[in-house]
Amino acid sequence: MKLSTWDPFAEMDAVLSRYRPQVSKANTEAMKQADWYPSVDVSESDENFHVHADLPGVKKEDMSISVNEGVLTVSGKRESRHEETNNKLHRVERSYGSFTRSFTLPDNVNAKSINASFEEGVLNIDIPKSNEEKPKRIQVDIK
Repeated sequence: MKLSTWDPFAEMDAVLSRYRPQVSKANTEAMKQADWYPSVDVSESDENFHVHADLPGVKKEDMSISVNEGVLTVSGKRESRHEETNNKLHRVERSYGSFTRSFTLPDNVNAKSINASFEEGVLNIDIPKSNEEKPKRIQVDIK
């Protein structure tokens, strides 16, 4: 019989990973360095992929969007306003500090034409699909 050491932190990490966003191995280190990460919706239309990120309290100049080797990365920071006051804090549930989210883009996107807008605390990114000819169905005769 083989004895093994129980690691409660590994078990807790397995449970928590069910509720965290899925992260690629390449982005795991970036997620460890982030203090929090925004909630994101990703959708697709016939012409575009759409990314909507909730970033309340984040200033437009405190965030950046980049594409490198087929990976879209949104990063930035949200400053805490608690240090500015002498109030006694009873509960702090909102997250502050740096954040980063990365998404691997499919091959059929035009990364040079990505558009982004930021209004009312929501970052909207439109990623146009490339105009490559879509594969057609070909009927093959059996002889």
